Parts: sequence; C-alpha cells; structure tokens
Amino acid sequence: MALPQIFIKCLLFFLLIYLPFCQAQLSEIPSPYVYSVDYFNTTLYKSLIIKGNATIDEQGALQITPDTTNTASGYRLNKSGRVMLMKRFKVWEGQTSSSNNTNSSSDIVASFNSTFLVNFFVPDESPGEGFAFIISPDLEIPSNSYGEWLGLTNATLNGNSFNKFVAIEFDTKKQSYDINDNHIGLNINGVQSNKSVSLSEFGIVLAPVNRTVKYWVWVEYNGTTKLLEVYMDEEDRRKPDRPVLSEYINLKNYVNKRSYFGFTASTGTTAQLNCVLHWYLTVQNLDKEDKFWLKVGIALGVSVVVLLVICMMGWFYYRKKKKVCDELNILNELMKIPGTPKEFQYKDLKQATNNFSEKMKLGQGGYGVVYKGVLAKDNAEVAVKRFSRECTKGIADFLAELTIINRLRHKHLVRLLGWCHKKKTLLLVYEYMPNGSVDSHLFGSPDKFLSWTRRCNILAGLSSALHYLHYEYDQMVVHRDLKSSNILLDSDYNARLGDFGLARALEQGKNSYATAADGVPGTFGYIAPETFHAGKATTDSDVFGFGAVVLEVVCGRQPWAKVLGSMVLVDWVWKLYREGRILEAVDENLGTDYVDAEAEKLLLLGLACSHPIASERPKAKNIVQMISGSVPVPEVPRFRPAFVWDPEDSTTSDSTNSTNTTDSTMSNPADTMRITLSYKGESGPQCLSREKYVGFVDIIIKP
Repeated sequence: MALPQIFIKCLLFFLLIYLPFCQAQLSEIPSPYVYSVDYFNTTLYKSLIIKGNATIDEQGALQITPDTTNTASGYRLNKSGRVMLMKRFKVWEGQTSSSNNTNSSSDIVASFNSTFLVNFFVPDESPGEGFAFIISPDLEIPSNSYGEWLGLTNATLNGNSFNKFVAIEFDTKKQSYDINDNHIGLNINGVQSNKSVSLSEFGIVLAPVNRTVKYWVWVEYNGTTKLLEVYMDEEDRRKPDRPVLSEYINLKNYVNKRSYFGFTASTGTTAQLNCVLHWYLTVQNLDKEDKFWLKVGIALGVSVVVLLVICMMGWFYYRKKKKVCDELNILNELMKIPGTPKEFQYKDLKQATNNFSEKMKLGQGGYGVVYKGVLAKDNAEVAVKRFSRECTKGIADFLAELTIINRLRHKHLVRLLGWCHKKKTLLLVYEYMPNGSVDSHLFGSPDKFLSWTRRCNILAGLSSALHYLHYEYDQMVVHRDLKSSNILLDSDYNARLGDFGLARALEQGKNSYATAADGVPGTFGYIAPETFHAGKATTDSDVFGFGAVVLEVVCGRQPWAKVLGSMVLVDWVWKLYREGRILEAVDENLGTDYVDAEAEKLLLLGLACSHPIASERPKAKNIVQMISGSVPVPEVPRFRPAFVWDPEDSTTSDSTNSTNTTDSTMSNPADTMRITLSYKGESGPQCLSREKYVGFVDIIIKP
C-alpha cells in the first residue's frame, strides 16, 4: 500500500501549489453587465440619456416620442426622440475586422440579450412613423430625424458607412422602400432595411387603431455564432418558439468597438405613442477576457487533475475499506466544541420516535428529517433532527449546526438539548415546539388562525433573535435562511428561530466566512438580489429575508405568490403604498381586527428591509427599536428602486459582516425556476436567459 500513499501525497502536494494559481486566474473571468427596470422614474436620469422629444412620464414609462395626452395642435407631429443607456459597452475585441465574413471564428463579439415591453398607441386613424432598438456609436440624436428617419439618421447621413449603427426597426408607415406598413427590419447605417419581415405573417399588428396592445420583444445576439434573433408576442403570452426575425451578422463589421444601447422613434405627418414600459438588458463583459482561452485551459487542467485525485482516493479507500463517516473523528471534533452538549443514546431516540416512524415526522428539508419524540425516562417531548447525507458533507453540516446552536442562548431561539452519532447516523435533539411553524398557521387550517396581537409578537420576537445573532453574541452569526417555516411557536405562541443548518459564525478578526461557493443557499422569495451576483450572504441579506417574513405575516401571502396575475408580494405591496392604499395589503382574514398604525408601520418596515440596494436596508439593532416604536421607520421611496449589477463597479455593501455562500439547496416554490433581477410573471423570466452565450452561467433554484 506504500505506492498508492506516495502517489496520492504527490498529487495533493501538486494541487496545493497549483489550485491557488488556478483560482486566481479563473476569478478574473468577468460577470455580464445586467440592467433591469420595471418602473421608470426621474431617478433614472442618472443612468439614462434622454434626447430630442423623449421623456419619462408620470406613469413610469419611457415616451420616446411625445405623449398623446397633450392635444395641442401639432404637438405630436414631426417629432423624434432617443433614450440611451449612459454606459458604453465593449461590443467586440481586437482590431478592426479585415473582412466582411459574417461568421469569422477569429472575431470575438459580445453576446447580449435585450428584452423590453413596448406599446404603440394610435390616437387618430393613422399611425406613424416607427420605433427602433439601436446600437449606436454616440448618444446624440441627428437633427431633422423625424418622419421616415425614425430618429436614427436624416436625409444627409442616411446610408453613410460612418454612421456605425445597427438597429431593429418596428415600422408602422410604408415608404417607397418598405414592404408594408406593419413590419420589422434589420437596419445598418440607414432606414432602408437590410432584411425586413412582415409581422402580419405572425398575427401581429404593431399599432392597431382604437385598441391598446403591449408587446414583449426579445432581441438575442450570440457573439459566438453571430446569430441575431428577435422574438415578439403580446404581453400575456410566453416567449414564442419561432423568431420574427433571424439573421447572421458580425457586429464587428458595422459598429464601433465601444457603443451604446437604447431606443429611438419618430412621428411624421401622422403620430403614434412609442412607449417602453419595462427593459431588461444583459451584455457579456469583454473588458477582461484577453486571456479567456488560457483560463479555459487552466479550468480544464484543474478538472482533469481533480478527477484523477478523486478516482485515486476512491480506489484507495475502497481497497482499505475505510468508512466515509469515521465515528472516532466525529467524537474528536465534538470534544473540541466548547461546553460539549449532552450525548443521547441512539436506542433512546429510536424508541422516542417509534423507530423514526412517518407518523412522528414533523418536517423535511435539504439537511434531513425532523421527528417528534417522547423520551421514556422523563416523558419529555423533543424534536429530533436526523441528517440525511451520510457523507463528509453531512458531517460538516452536523458539526456546523451543533457548534453554533450549542452556544447560542436567547429566549427567541430554539434550544439545543443534545446530540447523537451511531452507525453513521447523525442526530440533533431540540426542544419541542408544540404549536409548529408560523407558515402552518398562515396557510394551514382555519383553526390555526393567528390573531393580530400574536402576529405582532412573533415579529417582535424574531427581530430580537436577529439582533442577538448579529450584535449580541460573541461572534457575529449570519442565519442565511430566514423564512416563516423556520420560525417555530412554543406553547405560548412565542417565536423561536430555528434551523441553523445554513448559519455560519465569523471568527473575531475576520470579516467573511470563506468556502467554495457551490451556489446560493436559502429559499426563493427570501434571498436578497445581491446574493446571486456577489456570491455572499451578509447581515443585510438576513434583513432582506426578515422583510419578506414581515410582509408574509402581515399580508397572509407567500413571498413568491402571484398577485393580480403577475406581481409577487413585495411588488404588490409597493404598488399599494405608491397609490396610498397600503392597508389594503393586510391579510383579509383579519377583517378589521388589527391596529391601522401598527399595520402601516410593519408594512413600511417590510418594504424598507426589502430595498434592492443592501446598504439602504435598516440594521437589526434599528429594527428592534422600530417595532417597539421607539424610533420611526425609515422613509420608503414611493417607487421600488431598480437593482443594477455592474461587475466593474460592484462592491460588497457591508464588507465587515459578509459570509460566502456555501450551498445550492433551496426550497419552494414547487417548480425549478431561473432567477432574473426582476421577479416578474411568466412574460418576464425568459428575458435574461443566457444558456446560449459563452461565459454566461445561469442561476438555478431547485426545491
């Protein structure tokens, strides 16, 4: 056995030197730029450039040409406008292309995905002129670009190769060079389309008279294949399988290396409203990809080496017949835990749970199953958590939870009674909570109804527990899975926060918990948006989860539940707040049995904690004071701010209390979902799909 031992030691020594280098190289691969806006307001003037007759109206939309609500004579005619994202993107890499080859394998071009909801409204009998999505070398709108020029160019500049723009036009008025007055076209440096398709073939009418229709448009460009595809359908429908426009185009031949993205439109002797209601943009980041293929080679090399190590270690352990879960090692680790908790006998717990019977089962999660038990010696009721992963990872989860919860002492935390390890079975024993979890009362049978007083007490207790974890315990603890199913109720309906399987304590002198980030731990609806991109959970992300619980308890709705067909809970509450009707969000099952001032305070606190920007959320120590009424709730913006993730400028909002995420297991909702920056309905999530793009990684949530 000496030879395998020497071989494995050599490999491990090699990895010890090689892996840090690989990690340093791969960490430089940039994330894509993401821009997401569901509601446009004046605060977005900082990120948008608005030219010509374009405006942001009071209804939260981009009016690329004048709003039809102004009926002044001639106000809407012969106008043009342009709205551009202020950021300039690197669209392609290297020197100017030496050929016009459509799909040159040597050309590195950025992939992008632009999805927007657009509305063309005709106030009179005739529409005109059109609207376009543009990739432009600058932000300015050409003079005299109204009428047939669509805000793209003018009679002097039209067709000039120095224009350096590519646009997707949506034309509603036929010119001599157009196929009809209802078509989509690919325009390069001019308004005569290089390719145009009649939308009538798809049953689409861009600007129907006397009828308002909103259309989702998906513009997808694959920088590897150079394929541009445009999909289009009405607002309440999914993304269609068939594109309305498909064309191979090498953008390197037609646009500047650094260009802008945005919209243009115009009216002529007839007019229409050209309105953008939502916009989601994802652009591949080429700024740091000069050594991309080197990094790919490094990643492949690391994968091969790791595979060899795994195979050799598997063969070695098979020959040695060594168990993965070594009882002696676990006992040694347990002895290192300060104030080692009580050890229970396996036979006693087996008897208490009736041999872990399904009838005694209380719940199940990603880390194991929880059973109710009755100890024969003192007839005491307990909750027994049985870890399901009989492997090294399961041991790590077991020890992590045991280490943290054993030393926590707070009246609003579930108390640990002891542990057990027998025959590779890992068990933790907790105090039994007879009234179950909060979600079972909110969404269970009517006889479990929670009164307003109990709901307020639950939230007060939860805030106290969160304050203890973040500030009062000798080590800062980030829970990472705050949700209603992890909040248990004792016999007096006092809240007890439990399930510390994802929690991590930070050692003194350290500001983060560093492990290999396999994914994003937590539960959909309770996870802060920055967690998906920064790969870290912080005290601020705990506060976001707390905000989701507050809204859930007050409104009696789950965070991911759709309201009015497409809005999730937080968007619906924000809408009611904006309209001055926030108390309509209170759980209708309460009737009038609640205090208006308390309900409004809690709803505003829930919105404040749900702020998309982490640094704008209140801290746990302030939340306790807000709930008690000693300090007011912070001012909440009427419109939910947009979350913009720019990898070039991003920093951790609270670097002093951040912890790397370490687990990809999630629960709820029932279906696997793709996460975007916007929690929209069925028409939204497809807009950020990046499975076709080189260098893009999708975030998948599994129940």
